[in-house]
Amino acid sequence: MAKFTLVIHGGAGTIRKKNMTPELENAYLQGLNDALAAGFALLEKGGAALDAVRAAVVSLENNILFNAGKGSVFAKDGTQEMDASIMDGKTLMAGAVCAVRNIRNPVELAHAIMTKSPHIMLNGQGAYDFAKLHGIKTEPDEYFFSQLRYDQWKKLQGTNEAALDHDVVIKENKFGTVGAVACDSYGNIAAATSTGGLTNKQFGRIGDSPIIGAGTYANNKTCAISCTGYGEPFIRAVTAYDVSCLMEYKGMSLKKAMQFVVHDKLLKIDGEGGMIGVNAKGNAAMMFNSEGMYRGMKSNNGENEISIYK
Repeated sequence: MAKFTLVIHGGAGTIRKKNMTPELENAYLQGLNDALAAGFALLEKGGAALDAVRAAVVSLENNILFNAGKGSVFAKDGTQEMDASIMDGKTLMAGAVCAVRNIRNPVELAHAIMTKSPHIMLNGQGAYDFAKLHGIKTEPDEYFFSQLRYDQWKKLQGTNEAALDHDVVIKENKFGTVGAVACDSYGNIAAATSTGGLTNKQFGRIGDSPIIGAGTYANNKTCAISCTGYGEPFIRAVTAYDVSCLMEYKGMSLKKAMQFVVHDKLLKIDGEGGMIGVNAKGNAAMMFNSEGMYRGMKSNNGENEISIYK
């Protein structure tokens, strides 16, 4: 049987063991395990990579520990705006959504945009209207409220600073753009990414997560990539697509291409963070230049890893 693989991440950044209680660490590990289980169960049944990444990201969006969906951080005006994207490596079709509120699972909206509209990216109120039209679940503001996220925001309120949520130290360090990449038993690959963005972000700031080629990319010929970290350098470096280009035009392996982008190109422009990747043979890699990255991978040949720190 062909090798099939699922890889997930829940964010990369200043994640230190000394700032983590055993209970919180176990909760994160359980959250990662649940997301892996949700996506991998579909792959085991012969399901598509696209459906596996959706299922894994939905699981992470539903977990208040991660900065996506339910656990999204607060913007400067006290709202929670979310971004997400998804891409199918077989068809190169993609969908993305940015600056939406009250959408329970932004990745589901991104998928609906890909499959039920002629467009790739929708934003704000228009995206919300599209979601309602196509039966995408919405939730009231209270659903997205987290005391820790609120405390993080209050710490920056009144300033013009924005921060990755792991950089706002209250009592615990919580951080997590989320994402997944997969290769199914047919050799098709896909990627998805979802985020609540930066704490105290203003002016409708959008990061790399919903931008195809920057935070998310998938092409059966090369790789599927989902990125996490401080979005601006990832946009400037067209990071996810850059890995694909190094594989396609320079003949690099997945691991070497990811290593070069994360530990060389991104560092030169102060790009802190990481990425996960998979190719159409089911080979995978998890790469980051920060102190930690919530991550996990599983394949049908026995590979099974869930990690947080370096």
